[in-house]
Amino acid sequence: MLKTSIYLDTTVISALFDKRTLERMGLTKQFWGEIDEYNVFISELVIDEIKGAPQPLQDAMLRKVENFMILPITDNVQKMANVYTENGIFPKKYSDDALHTALASVNQITVLLSWNFTHLVKLKTRRMVALVNTIHNYNPIEPKLSIR
Repeated sequence: MLKTSIYLDTTVISALFDKRTLERMGLTKQFWGEIDEYNVFISELVIDEIKGAPQPLQDAMLRKVENFMILPITDNVQKMANVYTENGIFPKKYSDDALHTALASVNQITVLLSWNFTHLVKLKTRRMVALVNTIHNYNPIEPKLSIR
C-alpha cells in the first residue's frame, strides 16, 4: 500500500512535550504511535526552529525527528513562499508559515500537519493556498490537525 506523505511543522513536534496543552499533547502522542504508516518529511526550517528551543527540549525534539527526511529550502520553495505572502495568504511577519506551506507544495506532499490555528490550518488559508497552487501548477495540500 502506498503511504501518504506528510510534512510536519514544528508545532507538531513541540506538542509532544508541551504539558500546558495536555489534550494536544495526548493527541500528538497518539498520532506519533502511528507515524510509521506515513512518509514523513520535515525541513531545514523545522530543524532551525527546533535549534531555537532551550535544552534539554532541543535534544529531545531532535531525537524525535532524526529519521525523517529533511527538505531543503530551494529557490523554488522561496519563490512559492513569496507568492503566498504577495497574495496576502500569510503576512510577511509570518514568512516561516509561508515557507512551511511552500515546502509541502513544491515537494508534492499531500498533507501539512500543524497545530498552527492562526495561519496554517484555518479554512481561508487552505482555500487560498489551493487556488494559488493550482495557478502555479502545484497540487493542493491539506493543512490539518489530524490525518484521519
